[in-house]
Amino acid sequence: MFDRLVGFIREQYATNEFIPLHAPVFRGRERELLVDTIDSTFVSSVGAYVDRFEKGMAAFTGSPRAVAVMNGTAALHIALVLAGVKRDDLVVTQALTFVATCNAIAYCGAEPLFIDVDRHTLGLSPTALDAWLDEHARIDDDGVCRTRDGGRRIRACLPMHTFGHPVELDALVAVCERWHLVLVEDAAESLGSTYKGGHTGNFGRIGVLSFNGNKIMTTGGGGMVLADEVIGKRAKHLTTTAKIPHPYEFFHDEVGYNYRMPNLNAALGCAQLEQLPAFLASKRALAERYIAFFAGSDLQPIVEPEHCRSNYWLNGVICETPAQRDALLKATNDAGVMTRPIWALMNRLPLYANAPRGPLDNAEWLEARVVNLPSSVTPDAT
Repeated sequence: MFDRLVGFIREQYATNEFIPLHAPVFRGRERELLVDTIDSTFVSSVGAYVDRFEKGMAAFTGSPRAVAVMNGTAALHIALVLAGVKRDDLVVTQALTFVATCNAIAYCGAEPLFIDVDRHTLGLSPTALDAWLDEHARIDDDGVCRTRDGGRRIRACLPMHTFGHPVELDALVAVCERWHLVLVEDAAESLGSTYKGGHTGNFGRIGVLSFNGNKIMTTGGGGMVLADEVIGKRAKHLTTTAKIPHPYEFFHDEVGYNYRMPNLNAALGCAQLEQLPAFLASKRALAERYIAFFAGSDLQPIVEPEHCRSNYWLNGVICETPAQRDALLKATNDAGVMTRPIWALMNRLPLYANAPRGPLDNAEWLEARVVNLPSSVTPDAT
């Protein structure tokens, strides 16, 4: 089976050379727009391409406002600041995530509260969250959600749309409303994914995108904050060092952050955004071919949840056993085809080992079985 899989993947990319997990594709006007940016001399944090990229991304996602920043982690950090997260707060999130999700919480002086995921979404489970809160939390007289033991404030909920597959957003929104939690969506991996027709990142108060080199489209390094006009305006202010606009004076009215996206990166993003529909079509077609390949096998392909249209940023399979997972990883990587396990759970890392958590049965089960497969845009994409 593993030899057949290697051959199948090589067919998709038409090469006998090394195949990475996810590589950027530059087939459009990237060079043209980058040269134009260099010729303009506006290569840093001021330039026309930043505004153009923000407007283009707002239009694509349907968000009222999009604010470009230097990377997805910076976007997560500023989103939590905007959500009101303070030192010693708890922020609900999933242990099955990339470390940036939790690091952004730590930047605020807060601590993650790990809740289990659903197997069909790989993302934060509304049912598990509601059950944990029913047992361990209360709403105080001021309408603040606090732990029953110790009275710590639970300020926000930060789910991640794992590999581009949306979480159960309707149910999660309802739980957050019931418990007075601010919903911030880590949509770093889900650009182009929709839930019941709405783009991810628009269901909470704030959403976050990433344009790292391994994402579905890239600006080299970059991220985006999605929000309404009021929060978006404040995001822009805080991420530009909280400087009051003036023709020549320098006056900053609060502690801000130098998180602005350079014009050079935004130019690359504009060229990539022009190709995004083709990228998404290519990745969906690849996912369909993977699903057909694994039909009838003992490897279960990860598919988009009901009512969702996933971008299939990373295709993956669920192995029957941890031993099968390890054998698959070894066979493919030995053959020059990069595959990767899912992340180690965040509670296994020393920096978050003492964070509070509920039962993590599904997260642990997935951690031991998931393998990600090469998912770059294929050569036949236009």
